[in-house]
Amino acid sequence: MKKILIMASLAICLVCQMSAQERDYKPAPYLFFGLQGGAQTTFTNYDMMKLITPTAGVSFGAFFTPSVGARLHVNGIWNKGGVKPDFTYDYKYVTTDVDLLLNLCTLFGRKDYYPVNLYLIGGIGLNYAWDNKDYLSSPYDQSFAWDDHRFSHNARIGLMADFNLCKNISLNLEVSGNSLSDRYNSKASSKDDWQLTAMAGLAFKFGFKKASAQTASASYVEDETPAIAPPVKEPVVEKPVEKPVEKPVTAQKAVDATVEKPVETAAKAVRSPEMQTEIFYEIRETTVSKEEQAKLQKLISFLKTNPNAKVSIVGYADAGTGNSTINTRFAKLRAEKVTKALLNAGINANRISTDSKGDKIQPFRDNDKNRVVIAVAK
Repeated sequence: MKKILIMASLAICLVCQMSAQERDYKPAPYLFFGLQGGAQTTFTNYDMMKLITPTAGVSFGAFFTPSVGARLHVNGIWNKGGVKPDFTYDYKYVTTDVDLLLNLCTLFGRKDYYPVNLYLIGGIGLNYAWDNKDYLSSPYDQSFAWDDHRFSHNARIGLMADFNLCKNISLNLEVSGNSLSDRYNSKASSKDDWQLTAMAGLAFKFGFKKASAQTASASYVEDETPAIAPPVKEPVVEKPVEKPVEKPVTAQKAVDATVEKPVETAAKAVRSPEMQTEIFYEIRETTVSKEEQAKLQKLISFLKTNPNAKVSIVGYADAGTGNSTINTRFAKLRAEKVTKALLNAGINANRISTDSKGDKIQPFRDNDKNRVVIAVAK
């Protein structure tokens, strides 16, 4: 058994090493298949420590977003009941539940990916029990005992810690409480029976979508910025300057020539060039996408070509999704990451001003367009 565990550990490590590369996939949606094993006990008027039995589970599900998922979960198969003073009996059971999974880390955190996650589990389903011959052959009260088989409801609440080993494999530890029919264990009281289950297992994940540039590994880390290609200088076309018509100098002007104001040079007469660009984002994204990179490149090129120009960076979020707290955070991150991209490209910090409006100001009528950073350089 020890050799099998060592070989399994080495196999997992090998897979993880093969997958230990820059993430080029989105954290959701994806499908998963899980295998678990552990122990369970039932809370009754009998010593719960004497009712501990092994249990195994299998599940199949999906995460639709980084925060919300669902699964079909089946676990069983051994169970035990007890009658005072010292009689225990065995029977079999299988519980099938449809569970909702909420990732508390991404739901309340600042990123869409964490190596360790905590899931809140809630679900409902059916419990099927059979093979109750131990109790039926006992001399104890059988008025609530079931024969052949027994169906009952199941309601579940639990927590799961999930540790990402690599892209396709994670290790999980789950503890859940299950509410069952009062007669589930062939006895009756004034309330439902509760079953405590603790299991550990592996989840095998598949069906990831390939990420665009902004959803690669760096896109979920706040302090990283997408690589910026060397900017291409764009020639600045100067507007022709009309030479002012000289008027004849009067005698009085000739006398006062020493106090005349100097005539503006051609360079001062030319209006400073300006540039405005809008960089748009997908929902929950804070890093400039591959499709929007060209706009960022042009902004950098403009600032390098016009060394006296300054730029204002303002981040926004759409009011149609999320809430004010989340949207304020996303707008701020969008503006900060564009600012950092400019700094990494060599633009001096004293030429950049950064601000964010959250979802309080909506510059566009189209809701989706308000996930934007607006940059004005002049």
